[in-house]
Amino acid sequence: MGKFLMGVIIGIVAFPVLLGLYFFTGRVPVGVADHAFFLEKFIAGGALYAQVNKEAPKRDLSSFTKEDLVAGAEVYRKSNCMECHGGPPQFGQPVTHVLYPPAPLLFTSDGTVTDDPVGVSYWKVKNGIRLSGMPAYKDQLTDEQMWQVAAVVASADKLPPGALEPLRPRISSSVAPDASRSPQK
Repeated sequence: MGKFLMGVIIGIVAFPVLLGLYFFTGRVPVGVADHAFFLEKFIAGGALYAQVNKEAPKRDLSSFTKEDLVAGAEVYRKSNCMECHGGPPQFGQPVTHVLYPPAPLLFTSDGTVTDDPVGVSYWKVKNGIRLSGMPAYKDQLTDEQMWQVAAVVASADKLPPGALEPLRPRISSSVAPDASRSPQK
């Protein structure tokens, strides 16, 4: 019994010491291009899943009108959601993933959240996701706008044409020099 107790005590002391050495000696991958560290996806994903499912408000997706979806698509575009999460495939996708973990491309079959309850997407828009690059929008958007954006991504595979239009890329016109001004000599 004494050897078992001694083993437990050593384990209780050794585990935090070894964990501290792993973290504080520069061995943990922290760069965006680095691979995930041991159990990172399990720990972060499990914690996120548990909290979102505990706190996400309930609302039926069918309660959103076409006008809500159009307004949500406008907010999605203007709030730079497209920069990380892309838009409808027919309009192109972001050039590269610059975040770790990569942001899901919400209009593709691999990244869609159309099977999530709309309240889960609302929670993520409102609160953001730590260690992912996903910011919280609760101080930038109204509650209604956050719900509208959540409805857009929850309906990404079946948006009506009017809600797709705001997601069409805007062609920026280059500013031509003012011909009326003559160069200074």
